Amino acid sequence: VQLQASGGGLVQAGGSLRLSCAASGRTFSTYTMSWFRQAPGKEREFVAVIAWSGSSTDYADSVKGRFTISRDNAKNTVYLQMNSLKPEDTAVYYCAARSKYYSGSYYSALAYAYWGQGTQVTVSS
Repeated sequence: VQLQASGGGLVQAGGSLRLSCAASGRTFSTYTMSWFRQAPGKEREFVAVIAWSGSSTDYADSVKGRFTISRDNAKNTVYLQMNSLKPEDTAVYYCAARSKYYSGSYYSALAYAYWGQGTQVTVSS
């Protein structure tokens, strides 16, 4: 599967952005989808995950209550709605996919076989 992330930009603290990740292929609904982010000088970190069916989600503590992950399997797209943005949310955001049959920890970037190219999110104070 090929992934294309979009929707990043520059926003003031307290603002909102919605990221999108469009996937190619007809098997999108068989993938667990996640968002990760990487700030300069830091390791890539888990942000949010959504099950293949959309029935379950999980979030990093740092974004819980502010970010919402969702997916539209008919459109082969996963979204990340980001509200109440903070300067510390500044990073390149990546979408990632892995087979729904894979059982390893979804918090680890190593567990994902497919990655989008990343989209820059900058939050000014």
